Amino acid sequence: MIKVAIRTGESPEKFLQRFKRICSKEGVLKEIKKRAYFEKPSDKKRRREKEQKRSLRKKPRVPRVKE
Repeated sequence: MIKVAIRTGESPEKFLQRFKRICSKEGVLKEIKKRAYFEKPSDKKRRREKEQKRSLRKKPRVPRVKE
């Protein structure tokens, strides 16, 4: 659960911006969208494998130095 306190002298617009930023960093909206519909276990497994492959491709490749 996310708790955000209003700072002294903070405008409601700034507070809302800060709240939205914190929610996006925590992945709250992503989690809500994911749980909106039932996902079969087989589909969940397929999605996770796809995400793992994508993350491996995105990792920066560091050349090995032979000594």
